[in-house]
Amino acid sequence: MSSIKVECVAREGCGIGESPVWDEEAGALLFVDISRRKVCRWSAAAARVEAVAVDAPVSSVALRKSGDYVITLGTRFAALKWKEKLVTTITQVDKDKSNNRFNDGKVDPAGRYFAGTMAEEIRPAVLERHQGSLYTLFSDLSVVKHFDQVDISNGLDWSLDHRIFFYIDSLSYSVDAFDYDLQTGKIGNRRSIYKLEKDESIPDGMCIDTEGKLWVACYDGGRVIRLDPETGKRLQTVKLPVDKTTSCCFGGKDYSEMYVTSASDGMDKEWLSRQPQAGGIFKITGLGVKGVPPYPFAG
Repeated sequence: MSSIKVECVAREGCGIGESPVWDEEAGALLFVDISRRKVCRWSAAAARVEAVAVDAPVSSVALRKSGDYVITLGTRFAALKWKEKLVTTITQVDKDKSNNRFNDGKVDPAGRYFAGTMAEEIRPAVLERHQGSLYTLFSDLSVVKHFDQVDISNGLDWSLDHRIFFYIDSLSYSVDAFDYDLQTGKIGNRRSIYKLEKDESIPDGMCIDTEGKLWVACYDGGRVIRLDPETGKRLQTVKLPVDKTTSCCFGGKDYSEMYVTSASDGMDKEWLSRQPQAGGIFKITGLGVKGVPPYPFAG
């Protein structure tokens, strides 16, 4: 095992940094700042962040096959043209719930965009419960709702054989698995594969590596953990210098680097003085595993 190194590559001070996605073509890490309403792109070569301001909380970003990006914005799926800084609405969900917003989202191996909603938080992880739902935006721009009664819709990914969909509803403190039909995008047979321990705190964003193991960022736990979805065992813990780790993805030239987003919302001055890198973007090297490149939205 090579030695693991954690470094803060962008001291962004995000309110809620989320949804890291590696854009291979741009050689850059995409991410969002939900509460500050920005879609950001950190260039690895230039080591600097560019941002596009948007008009609502933006909770996830994904690549698009036809170029540029798709985002979840408020309760809308939307398209983002980066150079023009142009956002156009694709469709809206949860129209009857004015206090809702999207949270985490990710594209499946067939090019469908999965994303779930939640009620706006009163303060971090405190909100009206069971208000969210999980949706899929198909390539023909139609939307399907899978289920409701969700608290905080979070981490999503698919097994390497594309037969299992992994999902996190944060306040259940559980990483769940569903049977997955790649042809139709249907999910079923939900079960818990890992329950978080007290010091791991709240499960947030998630990604998979090329060995089929899951990596979960633990909000208020200051770490990412590596899980075996077949045995339900935790294999590894990597601690970070900030408490509010929110999500993770693999990136870099060969997807051997892990990028972790973090948040600073809800931290007082004293807490921030102890963790000046809160809200920053971190790069972890030396994990000895690689990740799976992100899938682009096909629509």
